[in-house]
Amino acid sequence: MKTALASAAVAVLLAVAAPAFARDDAHMMPLKDVIELGKAEGKLDGTVQFYLQGQKTPKVVQKLSSDVSNKKTNSAGKGIDRACQWAALSALIAFQDKARQLGANAVIDLVSYYKKNTKASPTDYECHDGAFVTGVTLKGNYAKVAE
Repeated sequence: MKTALASAAVAVLLAVAAPAFARDDAHMMPLKDVIELGKAEGKLDGTVQFYLQGQKTPKVVQKLSSDVSNKKTNSAGKGIDRACQWAALSALIAFQDKARQLGANAVIDLVSYYKKNTKASPTDYECHDGAFVTGVTLKGNYAKVAE
């Protein structure tokens, strides 16, 4: 009887506590800060340019393909700004690497694509911060643009 009562109490506590651990706060953050961080850290070399949808871009010579990059980072001890920047930077690095493979010099029309929901901004990306993990999902098109 005591074991069943204890098990029921634990189940109730877990059910009540679960939403606290399922935190998923959305934040809009400036992409220019991520690009500056990437260049300062030597992770982005400037051979591939990044343009959010709605942002002025150079003349597109050729669109090659589209892609999605979904990156996450451990948010413990980083703070929201830093965790969001690292997750976004990881996504941009993945885009940069594939752009080079394709011979593209830009990723254009970048939009946030969290859980396949598109959110476009000419200046910001969407970052989702949870209790332990922070994530950024970006969708964009590889292109050759006039230099």
